[in-house]
Amino acid sequence: MSNPTTVALVGATGGAGTTRLAVELAAALATDDNDVAVLDAAFATQGLSGYVSGTLTPDITALVTDEADERLAAGLVDIETSASGRVAVCPAAAPFERLARAMTPDAAKAFEGRLAEAASEFDFVLVDAPLLASNQAIAAATRCDRVGLVAPATDRGADAIGRLTARAADVGADIDAVVSTFGAHPDADVAVPESESCAVTDAPTCLDDAELAAGISSVAAVLLDVDLSSVAESGGVFSNIGR
Repeated sequence: MSNPTTVALVGATGGAGTTRLAVELAAALATDDNDVAVLDAAFATQGLSGYVSGTLTPDITALVTDEADERLAAGLVDIETSASGRVAVCPAAAPFERLARAMTPDAAKAFEGRLAEAASEFDFVLVDAPLLASNQAIAAATRCDRVGLVAPATDRGADAIGRLTARAADVGADIDAVVSTFGAHPDADVAVPESESCAVTDAPTCLDDAELAAGISSVAAVLLDVDLSSVAESGGVFSNIGR
């Protein structure tokens, strides 16, 4: 069996830190000369757009509707990092009318095509997916090699783990690992500790934080079978996972 290269990071709750985790994990993977793409399936919240600046034309919603004939590259925006590899994101930034059309079953099929396109051009592809409550999020969870359920280490997060695991089974997806954010949780397979900094403008952060670097490295190992122990040992890739 080939190694996994695509991962859907599914938020179990709002504010779980899923978008930030996707950006930081992408930067960690890029330290090993990998090119990594992050696709936004959280069309309603559009949080990934906050990590880049400038006009996002076309955004991911346009690429699955009006501009379906465009190459994915037209909507990719690079995030500057100190890594040797590339981190490119394709955010959602759309008016409500296009947002609604981008959430139809036909658009979800187009999203699957964009995921396949990204997988053919990048070493790894991460999808920021919300709650498995939309067609494009379900497309991501059923088409990616691995699915990580991202839940905050709170009572609310704990309650959501069972609910989202059952929902994944309902749509034909498997949860491969539970990632707890803002601390450890007994039901999680891997934990990313809380950090004092949660500013979007700081991401991805390369501060000397061995504990957080170890957490991100563990996520890479569990979901992608990738050894980033050098990142954890250096303690110099990540300082925060936030909202």
